Amino acid sequence: MVDVLVIGGGNAALCAALTAREAGATVLLLEAAPREWRGGNSQHTRNLRCMHDAPQDVLVEAYPEEEFWRDLLKVTGGATDERLARLVIRASASCRTWMRRHGVRFQPSLSGALHTARTNAFFMGGGKALVNAYYRSAERLGVRIRYDCPVQRLDLHDGRFVAAWAGDERIEARSCVLAAGGFESNLAWLRQAWGVDERGECPADNFLIRGTRFNTGVLLRFMIDAGADTVGDPTQAHMVAIDARAPLYDGGICTRIDCVSLGVVVNREAARFYDEGEDFWPKRYAIWGRLVAQQPGQIAWSIIDAKALGRFMPPVFPGTKADTLDGLARALGLDASRFLATLQGFNAACRAGTFDHTVLDDCATVGLRPPKSHWARPIDTPPFFGYALRPGVTFTYLGLKVDDSAAVHFGGMPSANLFVAGEMMAGNVLGQGYTAGVGMSIGTAFGRIAGAQAAAAAAKEGTRATV
Repeated sequence: MVDVLVIGGGNAALCAALTAREAGATVLLLEAAPREWRGGNSQHTRNLRCMHDAPQDVLVEAYPEEEFWRDLLKVTGGATDERLARLVIRASASCRTWMRRHGVRFQPSLSGALHTARTNAFFMGGGKALVNAYYRSAERLGVRIRYDCPVQRLDLHDGRFVAAWAGDERIEARSCVLAAGGFESNLAWLRQAWGVDERGECPADNFLIRGTRFNTGVLLRFMIDAGADTVGDPTQAHMVAIDARAPLYDGGICTRIDCVSLGVVVNREAARFYDEGEDFWPKRYAIWGRLVAQQPGQIAWSIIDAKALGRFMPPVFPGTKADTLDGLARALGLDASRFLATLQGFNAACRAGTFDHTVLDDCATVGLRPPKSHWARPIDTPPFFGYALRPGVTFTYLGLKVDDSAAVHFGGMPSANLFVAGEMMAGNVLGQGYTAGVGMSIGTAFGRIAGAQAAAAAAKEGTRATV
């Protein structure tokens, strides 16, 4: 019998497996995806949000605990467990030494990468390189890995883990870590959660899934039905406005549209509906998917002019281009008169200031609703560009309630040998909203905690078995 069974194959699962193995436990990791698609959503990531009190190699200046906490508090609107959030924040200050030991390498923030040089450490080679480094280290240390092995259910006894079922195969272990992701690629569950809106539309019908196609939430649903304590709203998610031409699954970061704060966004009725310059893009980019999901037809367009070019990371697909605003409206299929009225009203409301996209500048609109609080400049310099936007779901926030030991709870009581990490519990820290890189911070912190706790629980189980 294996000591620790890890169910999942992304960052949190790998951190758990590596930590448990370092503690002397025998470890089996079950990844639902085939080898070429291993890594869950982690393969699509780029960076990790890190607390630091002074410059550290690829991180400039300082990003202290209280600032990190305030940033998280702001984006979640208070929907976060402060004790668990601070645990994650503090763990982010020291995890990179451990990550390097397992082959992960870092590089400075690239130009145009969401103003993150101070707050986020970027993975050299991106998330796929991180995942591959962890798998190589796991194999070297003797972690057994099985691909194409989704788990549908568990055998539980009074809150204790007994065995997992992968198809008809029953796999026993002394302890278990659940790290199998959310339910974002389960379109039926998304439709059930979002229902029908006031226009009679089912918003989820127009969602695209930025992340892995393998996070179907089967094990999460099993745990909910088995009576595990839950946290989070099934409609809350890391949801980003992405290019409407993106694939249904696995579009990743390259499909994100990052020029929102440099222009305006209009819906199908050619009307603006939110403040594009509310705050720095890393703190607000993940609200725009939900905003677009609330618009007619779940579609919108990001509109910029030539002044914005070179100031944002270009997406994989080029935007629709026109030499006049009237021509752009027609090319986008929008009512030209409404579109021109919206743009003319915005341009007239812009007040001159000192434009600086690296700070919360004084370029704002006056007398306009909704306002644009920063970086407001008239859209008047051809050529003009439009990018069609759809809601892109990265991962869902409905998950299992935990304490600082990462234990799964049943009726308020922690399990002695069943733990959870990553997206399956991220809702404890992320009740809503998002800030760049914090998902990897949560997965890394709780993956390591879950792995250490599972190894300790397995040692106790082994002692119990020999008595």
